[in-house]
This record gives sequence, C-alpha cells and structure tokens, in this order.
Amino acid sequence: MDKLQIFDADLNQELLDYYLKTDSIAVDTETMGLVLGRDRLCLVQISDQAGQVSVIRILQGQSSAPNLKLLMENPDIVKIFHFARFDVAQLNHHLGISTKPIFCTKIASKLARTYTNNHGLKSLVQELTGVELDKSSQSSDWGNAANLSREQLAYAANDVRYLHILREKLTWMLQREGLWELTNSCFDCLPTIVALDILRYGS
Repeated sequence: MDKLQIFDADLNQELLDYYLKTDSIAVDTETMGLVLGRDRLCLVQISDQAGQVSVIRILQGQSSAPNLKLLMENPDIVKIFHFARFDVAQLNHHLGISTKPIFCTKIASKLARTYTNNHGLKSLVQELTGVELDKSSQSSDWGNAANLSREQLAYAANDVRYLHILREKLTWMLQREGLWELTNSCFDCLPTIVALDILRYGS
C-alpha cells in the first residue's frame, strides 16, 4: 500500500477497514481560512502510527463523508490533533462529524511545557523529534484541491505524520509531572467548547 493516498470526498472501504484496526489516528484539516462558517473545509488528512497517510479532498458544497464519520466517531480509536478545537469544529460544521475521543498536542504541550511559550506544531516537532518542518505552504490555496502541488501535499502529510510521536512524548511528560488526569479532563471538555464555537459564543 502506498504511504500517501489521495481520495475525493471520502475514504474508500479498504482504507476505512485498515484504519479501524488501529487504536489511534492522527488527523488534521486544511481550510480556505480560519473563520468557521465562512471558510470552507478543503482537505482532511489522516495518518496511522506506521505513517500511512490519506488525504481526502472535500468537494465544494459537500456535507457528509460516511466512511470518515464512522472512523472519527469510533469510540475505540483516539484521534490525535494539534489544536483540536479548530479541526473538530470544522469536521462537525461541514460534515456533521462528532469526533471522539480526542488527544490535542497543543493542549498537552501547554500543560507539560510550561518552560516555553512556543506551542506551535513546528516548535513542538523540532524540540521533541529534532525534525524541522517546512511550513512554507501553510498559507496557500487549498481550495484548488484537484491541482495540489507536491509541496502542498508534503506539507499536509507532515502535519499528521509526527503527531503520534508527539502524543507519546507529551504523555510521558504529563504523567511524570502528575498532570495526566488534568489533561484528560481538558480533552473531555473539547466537544463542549467546539459546540460553543459553532454557535458563535466566542472564546
């Protein structure tokens, strides 16, 4: 199986069955902008611990992705995000997906790494893995999904490839510092915060 596969609108049955056999997946989204309700969802990226990445191109006006929904709502598979609040809201607003359970590396970083104010994905990956991510394609036209450049695809894939190891290292730090229970309480609050964001209650 290729390490990077691209799909239109939804995962195929083969990849759904493949991901359903794992206990965690890393997830990210790309949108036309950062305003929920205004800017459309363009891509959903998924990776397992072995580095199998699927990029799903969300079509303009699309409102459901049944296989993706089955995967994201499976209670036995942890979904790892960086800044889950944003991605979970996008999946719910655009595709009607209620993601659970959730691990957010940004929340985990803020609780574990109080010695720094740098909690972006690039800084986190560089410190904990020694890899420097190329973020040059971060602000680009994700709506032109049929013609994504090699650089855009590499950027999208890298945004999920390192989340599993970040989860492992941050979990160790949080448990070491006696913060694991508090962290999980924060994760449990995310669906409520996302619901408030969708209803425009602000931060």
